[in-house]
Amino acid sequence: MKSTLLASALLAALAGVGATAVHADDVPAPQDIAYNGTLKLAVDATDLDHRVLRVRETIPAQAGPLTLLFPQWIPGHHSPTGPIDQFAGLVVTSGGKRIEWKRDEFNVYAFHVDVPAGASSVDVEFQTLTPQDTRQGRIVMTPDIVNVEWNQVSLYPAGYRADRVQVDASVTLPAGFQYGSALEEASKSGDTVNFKTINYDDLVDSPIFAGRYFKRVDLDPNGRSPVHLNIVADNAKSLEIKPEALEIHRKLVQQMDKLYGARHYNHYDFLLALTDKLGGIGLEHHRSSENSAAPGYFTEWDKNWLGRDLLAHEYNHSWDGKYRRGADLATPSFNVPMGNSLLWVYEGQTQFWGNVVAARSGLVTQDQARDLLAFVAATYDKGRPGLSWRTIEDTTNDPTIAQRRPLSYRNYQMSEDYYQGGQMIWLDVDTRLRELTKNKRNLDDFAKAFFGMKDGDWKVNPYTFEEVVSTLNGIAPYDWATYLRDRVDGHKGDIEGIERGGWKLVYNDKPSDAIKGFETRRMMTDLTYSAGFAVSSKGDISDVRWDGPAFKAGLSPGMHIIAVNSKEFSGDVLKDAVTDAKTSKAPIQLLVKNFDQYKTINVDYHDGLMYPHLERDKSKPDWLGELYKAK
Repeated sequence: MKSTLLASALLAALAGVGATAVHADDVPAPQDIAYNGTLKLAVDATDLDHRVLRVRETIPAQAGPLTLLFPQWIPGHHSPTGPIDQFAGLVVTSGGKRIEWKRDEFNVYAFHVDVPAGASSVDVEFQTLTPQDTRQGRIVMTPDIVNVEWNQVSLYPAGYRADRVQVDASVTLPAGFQYGSALEEASKSGDTVNFKTINYDDLVDSPIFAGRYFKRVDLDPNGRSPVHLNIVADNAKSLEIKPEALEIHRKLVQQMDKLYGARHYNHYDFLLALTDKLGGIGLEHHRSSENSAAPGYFTEWDKNWLGRDLLAHEYNHSWDGKYRRGADLATPSFNVPMGNSLLWVYEGQTQFWGNVVAARSGLVTQDQARDLLAFVAATYDKGRPGLSWRTIEDTTNDPTIAQRRPLSYRNYQMSEDYYQGGQMIWLDVDTRLRELTKNKRNLDDFAKAFFGMKDGDWKVNPYTFEEVVSTLNGIAPYDWATYLRDRVDGHKGDIEGIERGGWKLVYNDKPSDAIKGFETRRMMTDLTYSAGFAVSSKGDISDVRWDGPAFKAGLSPGMHIIAVNSKEFSGDVLKDAVTDAKTSKAPIQLLVKNFDQYKTINVDYHDGLMYPHLERDKSKPDWLGELYKAK
């Protein structure tokens, strides 16, 4: 016995030698208890020249240690992307006397202060230095527009659920600016707007768009809860809306009502920026959404159809993602890590409904919706070699892994494929339901059962994978658990829903209107499904399909094309070369620059241009047409 005890002691001692220390931050965990008092938060958004937001807070506190948090895990971003790098100038005082703060050793989002005896609050001042250049992040201040996101302009006390901390917030806007927000106004004095008391969780979920050129239109004049479209723009002309365009946006609200049969908000505010200066955004909130589009969104209606499903997508999130969200995403505060395992439901089904409801409401035509669907289907038919080693569910980690940075080989690395890969899975589910029930039930029934309960309730209602399966089984009994896991965890793109829905994915040498639109907007030539690469109008190669013809020839992203078959590069010259190679045995010859070296790369490809389209299969019922039809 003694020998055994001595040996155990020796092993334990040796185990400690060279052991790696385990570090943990010194931040109190959030508790479900009410915070004692109400935070006072004032934001000055008037410094348009420097693009600086200036913040003052009064935070109730008692003597002793206090930890203040800058939000890190941002809903909708699904990642720890709170812009702490823009946070500057922190000064903490109490009773007019400065208190030194210390950043947590292992958590850069946490600030510790010792509140002096007798104090009942601390005063906090800091600035948010918003991006001056797109390389620093999304632009949120221009001479004519301001976007205030409350997570960027506030600290909150650790140790409490975010929804148990009450806040009195105000914002001072540039002279003459008007604003839109889901926040409710309590009073206004000059250019300062004071909002009604709201919990911190809902405050962060209620951003502001404000602008010199502003219009607010009613999208549901006869509805049971107000829905408004708040528009800011670079100029007054962009605010002009033709009656038919306004009616289409009203139909968006109507079609979403018919889909879900319930609303999970007391009022809803679309925030739409028509600008080429403010950074692009599409971000969901429970009672609002942040969206941006081209200045000609309304005034050049036919030209700007591409991307017009954005409002449908973000509005859908009020049901899927905000009211109902995966249980591992329903965290108690903005500094507790989120789990993203069900983003293929949250974002994937929203991507599906965004495309469908855009067609049902008239934001896009059925032909345009099918063109967009063909583009997505081709991705999972030919354009995602990364599925050989990754799964759709594994890409739910991408918001943390890549944080939307550019990737070397996106088609092979994959990136947030739970959006479009999820869209294809849910199209497959829709047509499978139709098949199982002889077209008596479909995904509309799932949407109403899963997201459309408790009309008027907007308290977060989390869900699990098991509940998704159970609801599907209630519509049409089937082994849905295995069915979904095969698709979410499998290594094959899912395009069966198109074929079951009465259409075929085909390729020909004529680009669709969607492809033309993408090429024009991105100023590039897309040969992904033919020679296997995409190149900008200047000749810069942006993507090369892994193991495709161009990849095998030695082409890679970052190279620059100088000439094609001895002719100066242009998109048209390149397309002509691909077309000519179809009737020739000679390879496509590319003169490229790679760093400071020039070389000739011969791409041995002879199948011509290939662009994806959907073609009607008249041997099957047109379930895709039924899906896109207005209700």
